[in-house]
Amino acid sequence: MTAVPAPLDTALMLATHGVPPLPLRAGKAPFGNCAACTGNACGGRPNMKAAGSCSCPNPCHGWAAATTDPHVLTSPAWAGAWRRAAAVAYHPGGAGVTVVDLDDPAAVQWARETLPATRTVATTRGEHWIYRGTMPSSNAVRPGVDIKSLMAYARWLGSGTGSTAALPDAVRALAVKEPSPVRRAPQTLTVPLRTHGGECRHRTPAYLDRGISMAVQRITEARSAIHATVYRTFLAVLSTHGRCGCLTDAHVTRLFTAAQAKGETARHCTDAWTNALTTLGLSHA
Repeated sequence: MTAVPAPLDTALMLATHGVPPLPLRAGKAPFGNCAACTGNACGGRPNMKAAGSCSCPNPCHGWAAATTDPHVLTSPAWAGAWRRAAAVAYHPGGAGVTVVDLDDPAAVQWARETLPATRTVATTRGEHWIYRGTMPSSNAVRPGVDIKSLMAYARWLGSGTGSTAALPDAVRALAVKEPSPVRRAPQTLTVPLRTHGGECRHRTPAYLDRGISMAVQRITEARSAIHATVYRTFLAVLSTHGRCGCLTDAHVTRLFTAAQAKGETARHCTDAWTNALTTLGLSHA
C-alpha cells in the first residue's frame, strides 16, 4: 500500500473540517500553471460557475485551486504536487475566516495593543491572528501587516491557541485606502436627464435607496458566479438609474463595497461598471 504523503494527509484533515487546502512548493509559493493555463489563458478562475471559468483539475491557480473535495485532493492530477509539496496552505475566505498576518515582533506588539484578542498561530517571524468572518485581502496595510481572506492563501501552521473572535471593524478599516479607486466610477455617469417634464422620479429617496439596497442584497447573497452576478447587478442598476444622473458617489460606493466583500477586486468592480455602461450605451452619452 502506497503511503500517503504527509502534506496530503494534512490537507485531507483540513478538508474534513471545512478548510480548503492547497499544496505549496519550496518558497511558500503555489504550484505553477499547467501547460493549458500558462499565463492564466483560461481566465484563472477554476471551480467557479461563471463565464470563462477554467475546469482544469490541476492545483495550478493559487488560492482558487483550494478545495475541500477529497476526490480532487487525491486525484491523479494532484498526486505529483503532493509528492513535491514543501508545505500546505489554505484559502481563509473559503473557510470563513480572515488572517491578520503579523510579520515581525513590532507588528505583533501593535496587534496586542490595538486588536481584540483571538486565536493566534505562531509563524517563523511573527503570528497569524485569525478572526471569524471574511473581507477583501490586502497586503502591507501597515508595516509588517497583511490581511489574507478572500482571494488569498495562508500557510497552514497548526490550529493555534485561543478562541476565534468575530472579525472586528478595526481590521476591516485597515484595508480601506484613500483615495479609493471606487470613487472614480461615478464620474463616467455624464448622461443627460431623460424624463418627462424635467423631473426625475428616481430622485425620490425611498425609491432610489430601495433599489440600491436590493442590488446590494443581491450581491451579498450570491453563492456562486460572483463576478457575473456583480456585472448583472451593475447592469440592472444602470439600466434603471443611469440615464437620469440620480446616482451619487455614495450609491456607487455601496455597490462596490458589497462586491469587494464577496472577493471582487477594485479593478474588477471598475471593469464591470465600465462594461455595463458600454453595454447600455452610456459611456459617451
